[in-house]
Amino acid sequence: MKKIILSLLITIGTLFLSGCLISSVVGTTIVVSNDRRTTGEVIDDTGIEFSLFSWSGEDKMLKDTHLNFMVYNKEVVITGEVPTVSIRNYITKQAPFKDFKIRKVTNEVRVAKNTGLVGRAKDSAITLSAKALFHNQEVFNPLHVEIMTENRTVYLMGALTAREADKATKIVSTIGGVERVVKLFHYLKARPAAEIESEKRKQLEAEKQAKLEAKRAIIKAKKEVLRRQIQALDSNSGTSF
Repeated sequence: MKKIILSLLITIGTLFLSGCLISSVVGTTIVVSNDRRTTGEVIDDTGIEFSLFSWSGEDKMLKDTHLNFMVYNKEVVITGEVPTVSIRNYITKQAPFKDFKIRKVTNEVRVAKNTGLVGRAKDSAITLSAKALFHNQEVFNPLHVEIMTENRTVYLMGALTAREADKATKIVSTIGGVERVVKLFHYLKARPAAEIESEKRKQLEAEKQAKLEAKRAIIKAKKEVLRRQIQALDSNSGTSF
């Protein structure tokens, strides 16, 4: 049974890693309306990510490396493993030139043997657990936090208030297997006014809908009482409401 579970984890992890580019495109389409970045900024970040992944697959200097990229607001964090210090330095120098829109590169690459499928599957499981826990709280919108896990270290990016960032960090810190959390947030002094106003409108609409449902329930209950009263007076009545 343990071998079966392990095989499933490896398969899920492999699919997760190989499908990250596809999910990036789908995710951009779905969540852009809820993002704190503008549509143009989201598209720019996605383009930068594609450029970096293409570079890592085409550059012969990187053929024996394992690299992952996460981009937010034109800032890049690179994780993974490379065989030598010289290649790590090469990445630091070359990455900023792979897209002219890149503002900053944080190189978190380790000089070590490439992680295996089991290790990557465990990292993917940590990321999935974090995303699930993000949806089970009310302090921040899960769509506002970018997350990536590499060798049991979790990297977090996004535009958040201090309160939101602290909550996200605490959630990740509780996940089994996490050894380190790296925060690369853009800190906001306050939540965007447009976002707050939008939530107020949604709340008002929800309250109106709740009141309408309550009125319908009262009317339905009164009809039922009236129906029973009519039946009590005339058992043969077929009056219907």
